[in-house]
Amino acid sequence: MVTVFYDSMCPLCVKEMRKLSRWDGDDALRLVDIHQADFSIDFPNVDPSSANRILHAQDSDGQMVYGLDATYVSWDAVGKGAWVSWLRWPVIAWFADKAYLFFAQHRYRISAILTGQARCQQCQIK
Repeated sequence: MVTVFYDSMCPLCVKEMRKLSRWDGDDALRLVDIHQADFSIDFPNVDPSSANRILHAQDSDGQMVYGLDATYVSWDAVGKGAWVSWLRWPVIAWFADKAYLFFAQHRYRISAILTGQARCQQCQIK
């Protein structure tokens, strides 16, 4: 099982989690809101501030992965890894990682432009 630690205040992040949830017919994902009240108690090894800056996931082997690596393992867990695997190819990965870091830093502004909503009060996945 892959555990994804996501930002429930980010409309685009929640939209991606909804998509992954719909594709997850085998219960291969555990989606965890980093803003839930007991997050630090349930996941003491994950810093919520760090997870709010860059996507965190724990892969099926228990290893923590970050950014687009977290995106890849999440999509791969639901059988859609091929759709994003090209983002991890050697030369492309460098550029993709830079673009991801820009997105992560500006995700609320980008969400406002693309969805009309910069933030939400813990959007629901389902």
